[in-house]
Amino acid sequence: MTVTYEFVPGLAGVPATKSRISYLDGINGVLEYRGIWIGELAEKSNFVETAFLLIEGHLPTKAEFQQFDADLRHHRRIKFKLRDLLMSLPESGHPMEALQAGVAALGMFYPKDINDPRQNYESGVRLIAKLPTIIAASHRICHGDDPVMPRDDLDHSSNFLYMLSGEEPDDLTARILDTCLVLHAEHTINASTFSAMVTASTLADPYTVISSAIGTLSGPLHGGANEQVLEMLREIGSVENARPYVEDKIAKKQVIMGMGHREYKTKDPRATILQKLAKQLFEKYGSTPLYDIAEEVERVVVERLGEKGVWANVDFYSGIVYDKMGIPVDLFTPVFAISRVSGWVAHWREQIADNRIFRPTQIYEGVREQHWVPWEERV
Repeated sequence: MTVTYEFVPGLAGVPATKSRISYLDGINGVLEYRGIWIGELAEKSNFVETAFLLIEGHLPTKAEFQQFDADLRHHRRIKFKLRDLLMSLPESGHPMEALQAGVAALGMFYPKDINDPRQNYESGVRLIAKLPTIIAASHRICHGDDPVMPRDDLDHSSNFLYMLSGEEPDDLTARILDTCLVLHAEHTINASTFSAMVTASTLADPYTVISSAIGTLSGPLHGGANEQVLEMLREIGSVENARPYVEDKIAKKQVIMGMGHREYKTKDPRATILQKLAKQLFEKYGSTPLYDIAEEVERVVVERLGEKGVWANVDFYSGIVYDKMGIPVDLFTPVFAISRVSGWVAHWREQIADNRIFRPTQIYEGVREQHWVPWEERV
């Protein structure tokens, strides 16, 4: 008997797992981490607390937070051999390639018995703590500078910005980056998270799991959209050019970067929060034409395509915010990884707690019942 399967391209809408980590309602623009609305976490929490919430399943007590925060600070440094590895990589490579290589190598330095709860906790801590160090060190090395050692007295976001530039950031910039990390920390079963889960289902070690997620994130259809938004806004050049640019894209049925989302049919709630953060930055450090252009692009897109469910997504404003902070464009996606590693670790932990290896099927469309033929008879 032949079994018939329904083919769903990209597994769109096909449930691949059950999870307690995050909830997404794209129709009403709702995103929750462990049941807590993302807007409340962005306003009241911080990245370290949010990472604990995602991984452990509950908000930490004061003692739990202090211990988790102390563990993260303690594990920020990387081995000198890993630093030497980063130095040996070609300067022409993309930072995401260096990050994936660094994380894959990271696992060679530490125990990783996934049957040991303590080792699993320590693996998660190391990954969250060391990704910023790897990214900052790789960036400085590629520009001919020595890596800046992490400082235990700085919080997670301040320390990353310090390692990147060698200068301690002001409170507003550090706080806004921290909020950005909260917003990007988790987003249900996206491509990189699914990649992590598939790798985790083979019982691979956590460093390999996160390395596979980073590799998936490096693809232009997943990471890097905020870079493309920034390029688009610079190409538009002025507020007056925004409408003709959008109208031309719509007429040619071309993608408008940062607009529309596979899940959201209204404005991405993270985009709303990021837009407010951008305003705070510009109020303190001066506005930029890019923000004015972005607002006009969004207005025209909503006017023309809003009823079709095309609205601003999280990438539309994040690049403007990062650019104003002085973060280089090629680090936008690595910064995303600094945040999303907490969600990846949470899904890795959830996957191995009730594991079954992923093994989807296929719909075969090739020929059958063929025979081998000698060389002289082949056409």
